[in-house]
Amino acid sequence: MTTSAEGILEGLDEAQRRAATTLHGPVRIIAGAGAGKTRTVTRRIAYACARGEWDPAGVLAVTFSVKAAAEMRTRIAGLGVGGSVTAATFHSAALRQVRNAWEDICDAPMPRIAGEPGELQRIVAQAMQRSRDGVETDVAAVRDVQAEINWCKISLVAPDDYPRVTAATHRQPPAGLDPRQFADAYACYEQEKTAHGLIDFDDILLIDCHILDDFDEIAADIRRNLRWITVDEYQDVSPLQHRLLTLWLGERNRDICVVGDPAQTIYSFAGASSYDLLAFPDQFGPLAADVSLNTDYRSTPQIVRYANQVLAKSPDRTDYLRLVSARETGARIERTRYMSDEDEAKGVASRIMRLVARGVSPSDCAILTRINAQQNVCCAALRQAGLRYRVRRDSGWEGAALVDDHAVERQMLIDAAGGDDAGAAREVAAKVGAKTGAVTISTIHASKGLEFKHVFLIGCSEGLIPFGSPNAGDELEEERRLMYVAVTRAEDTLHLSYAVTKNGDADSRGRVPSRFVV
Repeated sequence: MTTSAEGILEGLDEAQRRAATTLHGPVRIIAGAGAGKTRTVTRRIAYACARGEWDPAGVLAVTFSVKAAAEMRTRIAGLGVGGSVTAATFHSAALRQVRNAWEDICDAPMPRIAGEPGELQRIVAQAMQRSRDGVETDVAAVRDVQAEINWCKISLVAPDDYPRVTAATHRQPPAGLDPRQFADAYACYEQEKTAHGLIDFDDILLIDCHILDDFDEIAADIRRNLRWITVDEYQDVSPLQHRLLTLWLGERNRDICVVGDPAQTIYSFAGASSYDLLAFPDQFGPLAADVSLNTDYRSTPQIVRYANQVLAKSPDRTDYLRLVSARETGARIERTRYMSDEDEAKGVASRIMRLVARGVSPSDCAILTRINAQQNVCCAALRQAGLRYRVRRDSGWEGAALVDDHAVERQMLIDAAGGDDAGAAREVAAKVGAKTGAVTISTIHASKGLEFKHVFLIGCSEGLIPFGSPNAGDELEEERRLMYVAVTRAEDTLHLSYAVTKNGDADSRGRVPSRFVV
């Protein structure tokens, strides 16, 4: 365990050290893939506490998953700070504040957090039936309406404001509804939820915002325990999360550090935006430090060069860091064309088998897909090859930004209602540690934050990545950033492939390589 403040800084490069030693005032860290952002921010927190300039009990580090929060707590504890620092997600931190304040703001019992997704879907269906036009409630329509309601909440769009917002942004309501019909269904959803004594996941943040806005004494108590705030993955904050963050800070506190990478903004469809990261100097300036971490300690020069090339044609390229690899030269990037999806899956499985035969652990290998539907054929090929695997899927709207971790967090909040975060972390770690020795099959979205020695990115054809072959614009740029995220998951080797046809049918329309395969 590190004991001295200066010892905590050992091993940091010059840019990391500058970020870690700037302890007061607004700090922005633009951290590229593999640049050691978690290492930097945990050492910054530990260094400040070891010097006595921060009280650990007043430190909040906000992450976007329970797994990331657990890792941050473990690293900080290993640096000798102890268990007083709070590392949590927006939702878990907010829920604790809401529960502590509830008896002082309301006589009624606190509503229950809706549990399984089906529970909220039933509420949505009832709301759609109750709305003025009694709209259709088939499974797809209910799912799409629920997704739009979630988007409205994290975008701070109230039911009455929805028609105006759609008119201004040309956003299309879901399920064939017009803006007024959706707004009515949205309002009925809120009424139904209240009648059932329920709140949904994003209500936790909205209620906390309400408390901080309207109850001055309680807000002051909350802020006294939030003296130094660090926010990870700041490129993914939603308007609702940004609103909560500014309320946590209040008007006087400027001790905030944000960390992010505009090139890894891949959840715009779910309300996330790199705007606040890019505009941070305008919103919080003058900054005490504005640091760029562009040295990639994860990937070989070949992989880093490829990642840079993916972003080089973007109209937004001036917003993105150009990475430099700190590693020695590695293997060339491989590209393979297969005749069918089955051939592709079997070919990838065969390559993994050859790696395993050379002593590589299956857990060091990952197959990345653009969509869930690509994964079944991969599972079948790995089973046939006798390889164990685990699957990480996009699980609809709620799982889009956090995938499995988000679902785990929701269940933990329901079960423990803001209980012992350390215990929750141990539970998550136990579940993850039990699945070692298996190949990971993951969507690119679900792979965010992960890294693997050997990455196989399949389906590199137009229509899959970029999905739907969008024209130039925001959708295409989101897909470009998604490709960048996929490439930068790889440490040692990267293999790109696509299949000419789905079933190997020579008469079917052939696929062409993705425009991102440079």
